[in-house]
Amino acid sequence: MAKGRSTLARPILKWAGGKRQLLPAFRPYYPGDFSRYVEPFVGSGAVFLDLYNSGRLDGREARLSDINADIIGCYLMVRDAPEAVIAALTAMADGHRAGGRTHFYEVRDERFNPVRRLIHSEPHPELRYTPEVAAMVIYLNRTGYNGLFRVNRRGHFNVPAGRHGSIRICDADNIRRLSAAFRRPGVSLQVEQFGQALAGAGAGDFVYLDPPYSPVSRTAYFTSYTPARFGPEQQAALQQAVIAIAARGARVLLSNSIAPDISRLYDGNPDACGAGLTTRTVEARRAINSRASARGAVLEYLITNVSAADGQPYPTVLK
Repeated sequence: MAKGRSTLARPILKWAGGKRQLLPAFRPYYPGDFSRYVEPFVGSGAVFLDLYNSGRLDGREARLSDINADIIGCYLMVRDAPEAVIAALTAMADGHRAGGRTHFYEVRDERFNPVRRLIHSEPHPELRYTPEVAAMVIYLNRTGYNGLFRVNRRGHFNVPAGRHGSIRICDADNIRRLSAAFRRPGVSLQVEQFGQALAGAGAGDFVYLDPPYSPVSRTAYFTSYTPARFGPEQQAALQQAVIAIAARGARVLLSNSIAPDISRLYDGNPDACGAGLTTRTVEARRAINSRASARGAVLEYLITNVSAADGQPYPTVLK
């Protein structure tokens, strides 16, 4: 059953390329009938939450994963210890009101990066997260420049402080709603490569993929969510995995830029067309650019084997 506006769970992380603004364009391509939802690049989780809020995941499994262990570690703590996360984040919000940018850099350089380095020195860093570290991820994301999560090749979070006016750092009720979404029976959170997540996908699955976008120019490159980069080889490997799951009967919806290499992989590509994949363009707003004048409306690809006629009408409460 669809939820009312006051009970909707919303993303707690602002994510580069986050999809909240594009949800109306996506909804016609949500298949009306599927048994399992798979999302290998969960990021902010906007599409998962859209499906959850509308009731489309009721009675269905949802497998959420990402290669970024910091995202999954944060979400595991929100799921398992929401009140402790809220308490830690409230304290950071109080510190930010008192100290502003000084407090941001103290949290980033003296608290988060040292503990992150320790956590990531061991196997399964997502399982070593604590409520306080999860709160630091949320705090730095909400108060940093453009809401980025970026690490350098040494694994250091290096986003500078943002220039914000009044900003709500801790939305306790929304953290509780997100916790409930992650606790719903059938929802799993895992750190894994997209190949692992897609290995068993096939008939009955609805798969949404939002990989790091291919850059439309040499100055537009931004795939630094982890020290590893997501380049042309990874994009080509993803295309082959998407073709394979489509051939096995999965319903697929994929987002990406309209960069030339993505066009070659999907737009009229014989293998992609043979798997039933078609491309559509949607307009999105670009929020990440070093020059404010370069931000604005851009076109992006939706790549899918779902016909808009196959989707079910979206609940009017969410319009």
